Amino acid sequence: MAMGKPVLLEGEAGVGKTEVAKVLADVLNTTLIRLQCYEGLDSSTALYEWNYPKQILRIKQNEVRHGTDAMVEPQIFTEEYLIRRPLLEAIQRDGEIPPVLLIDEIDRADVEFEAFLLEILSDFQITIPELGTIRAQKRPYVVLTSNRTREIHDALKRRCLYHWIDYPSFEKEYAIVTAKVPEIQGFLVKQICSLVQRLRLMDFYKRPGVAETLDWASALVAMNRHELSEEAIEDTLGCIFKYKEDIERFHTEIADKTLDLDPILSPDATV
Repeated sequence: MAMGKPVLLEGEAGVGKTEVAKVLADVLNTTLIRLQCYEGLDSSTALYEWNYPKQILRIKQNEVRHGTDAMVEPQIFTEEYLIRRPLLEAIQRDGEIPPVLLIDEIDRADVEFEAFLLEILSDFQITIPELGTIRAQKRPYVVLTSNRTREIHDALKRRCLYHWIDYPSFEKEYAIVTAKVPEIQGFLVKQICSLVQRLRLMDFYKRPGVAETLDWASALVAMNRHELSEEAIEDTLGCIFKYKEDIERFHTEIADKTLDLDPILSPDATV
């Protein structure tokens, strides 16, 4: 962060990339500004656009007051009519501490948007023809995330510091669950993390991430479960898996004894 360069976080979905930006904003006690990327995202949606309904209303009001032939023209291209989208908001944000700009799932955006973003991240300034050039007084802290659904262009990667976020170890995941779901009992956390760690080694279409682990832990607490059982697992499989094929594969692994739940469900297991 001291280098002033954007940070590109890559990793499987659900490992906590977005959470890094949220925690960073909390630690710095500053604002988090999020730009969620998707296919078809363009500069007007990410940067700014004019409030056309408000501009039209202003024109109509001017006509009522001065007539259609009046020489008085309404000023409709001012900041009053400007709708700031995340990128412009991050550049213009005032404050002692710059905001954290989260550009989430950049791999979902088009290559053309990547090229546009490259220009913004180079100078942190934009030119609005009607208003002139706007420069960031303090550069925002920028975090980009990618699930690697496609490769990010090398030119954008060169602008960033790169970090790969892998699935956490058992110890780290145990700490995450106990921190995020403080009402859960330690023995149940051990069972949850043990099973999730094993599931990630298997050939599922979508392996459970940390987000799924937390959802599962919260669901079990809501059901007043203090330890795992085959019934509890079956009732909450939708927290772990998001595809029907993965649920079927899980049942197959259990039936074929490829996945042995006994060591995990054993009451003799200790935290």
